[in-house]
Order: sequence, then C-alpha cells, then structure tokens
Amino acid sequence: MKRVVEPAELRQALALGRGRVAFVPTMGNLHQGHLALVRRARELAERVVVSIFVNPLQFDRKEDLEAYPRTLERDAELLEGEGVELLFAPTVEFIYPEGMERHTRVEVPVVSEGLCGASRPGHFTGVATIVCKLFNLVQPQIAVFGKKDYQQLLVVRKMVADLALPVEILGVETVREADGLAMSSRNNYLTTEERRRAPALYQALRAVAQAMIAGRRDYGELESEGRARLDAAGLQVDYFEIRRAEDLAPAGENDGRLVILAAAFLGKARLIDNLEVELR
Repeated sequence: MKRVVEPAELRQALALGRGRVAFVPTMGNLHQGHLALVRRARELAERVVVSIFVNPLQFDRKEDLEAYPRTLERDAELLEGEGVELLFAPTVEFIYPEGMERHTRVEVPVVSEGLCGASRPGHFTGVATIVCKLFNLVQPQIAVFGKKDYQQLLVVRKMVADLALPVEILGVETVREADGLAMSSRNNYLTTEERRRAPALYQALRAVAQAMIAGRRDYGELESEGRARLDAAGLQVDYFEIRRAEDLAPAGENDGRLVILAAAFLGKARLIDNLEVELR
C-alpha cells in the first residue's frame, strides 16, 4: 500500500494505475464498520483508495475536534491488511492552504437542515466541502459511505446530483456490536457503565420500527414513545424522528419507505443511529 500526504503525490500515484477506482473517505480511528466499507469497495472496483483526514471544518466544537482519536499508524496497518492500494492522509495545510475562512464552501440545502444539521450548525457544510474536494482529487468512479450517518449519505448524494459529479454513491448497512450498538469511533468516549446503557438507542429504534410494521401510523406518538424510552435509559435525547427515507421530508401516512433517526448524548459521547422501515 502506498501512503501519500500531498495532493500532487496523490495525482501522480493515481495516474500510474489502471482500472476503476472505489473511494472510502474517513476520519480515521478505524473500526470494523470502516473496514466493511473497504471490503465492499474492493468488490466493486480494481483499485481502492482510502482517505484519512480529521476535517476541522465539520466540527462545531473545538474541544470535540481536539479530542477526536488520531490513530494513523494503526489505521494504515489495518488498511494494508485489507488490500487497499492507496492511502491519502493529508494535513490541514494541504487541504486548506489559505485557511478555512478563505476556502470555498459547498452548501447543500434542505436535506442538510434539521436533525444533525440543527444540532451541529455548519457541520454538513464542512462535510460537503471536504467530500467534494476529495472527489475532485481522487476522481473515483464509486464512493462508499456507511448508512449509520444517514443524513450525511443523503447530503452527499444530493451534492453529487446537483453538481453533476461523475461518482456513484453507495450506502452500506450499519455494522453493529453484538448487543446492537452501532459501531462508531465515538463509542471510545463511553465509560463501562455508559457502554452498558448505550444499546438502548438501537432498542428504541427497533421498538418503534416494529410498531410501524404492525400497522401504527401515529408517527408523532411513536416519536414521543421513542424519546421516552431513551429518557428512561438515562440518555439525553437530541432528536428522535420518523422521516421519508428518500429525502428526509416529514413522514406521510401513505409513504412506504421511511427511516427512523435518533441522536442522544451519553456522557461525553453523542450517539446517532437509524433504522429504515419498508411499509406496505
């Protein structure tokens, strides 16, 4: 596996190879969820490129940026073991050479609003900006994202469609621990006691999904019940909402594809998760 830091090195390395490129953008501190994305990428293309970049533009709190785990050497070993051809791990100076305040930004309207967009102002502008820039640098045919960050996935898809970028966006199912907790780098922030309570987020999503499949359509009541379950488990609810799966519009009685999205604070960690629900 070749490891590069500068965009010029990246372009040179990409020019030397042939075949379709599948790209997996990450912020590092890799776990099995990330590696599942890499394995899916390997199934789809002859060449796999992974980026590791802790993007300051998408953090709304300086302390969260500073606390984010950075494990580049361990991550590189994991990626090499998965057969990744190229690791792009740039510095902030290479990505934002004139500083973030002077850098062009990408805004994705509507789908970035509400949910995590409301809780983390500017977050999705940072996400869209860095993903767009990475797409232009890597020029992949396919890019692979996890469905755990469901709103992010839809933001990226809309950006690609609106800007006519020649990249196919593929979402991969959430990888979970044995007790259902969605794998996340932020799970490292949990204490032993908090980790014991954390699966309540997934359990609340499942309970509401099962009620919907059984025929309930009183979505406001179901959202309230989901929030109550999280409160009872000692999680501080950020949001618990039922939305239309394709565009995150409010759920309607006749909508067939829905997604339940939730975020909650537990100690120092902010946990997010979702479940898609197909209704007849």
